[in-house]
Amino acid sequence: MLVRTERTPQIPQRPMAVRVHTPIGSAVVLWRGDPQKADGHHLVEWTIDDDIHWGQNTRSASYAEPVIRQDGDRLVLRGRLQFTEDGAAYLQMGYWPVLFDVASPIPDSADGSWVEISVDAGSIALYPYQT
Repeated sequence: MLVRTERTPQIPQRPMAVRVHTPIGSAVVLWRGDPQKADGHHLVEWTIDDDIHWGQNTRSASYAEPVIRQDGDRLVLRGRLQFTEDGAAYLQMGYWPVLFDVASPIPDSADGSWVEISVDAGSIALYPYQT
C-alpha cells in the first residue's frame, strides 16, 4: 500500500509511531522502518498482532466501503473479509489486503462480506519495503 507518513511526538522508551495517511483514512501506528525516513511516501506492509474474535472485535459492517479510522486507542478497519485455505483470513481494504489470524469461529456467511475489525492501535505496525 502506498501511504504518506509523518512523525508524531515521541515518548521516551516507547516504539516510534507515525501518523499514516491512506486513501481510506488515517491513524497513528507503530513505525518499523528507519527512523530517519519516517516522514514521506512509502510502500508499506501492515502487520496486526490482534486476532479476529467474531462478535468481540469483529462484526458485520453497516456500510460497504473501506475505512481506516482512529477511535481512541483503537483502530477500526472496514473491508471485505476473505477466508484463506489455511484457516486465516484477510481484510480487503480497497486494493490492499491485510492478513489476520482467526481466534474464534467465523460464520461461513461472513466470507466475502463487509466487516469492521477493532484492534488495539499498539498492535499495528508499518514495515516499509522497496519494489
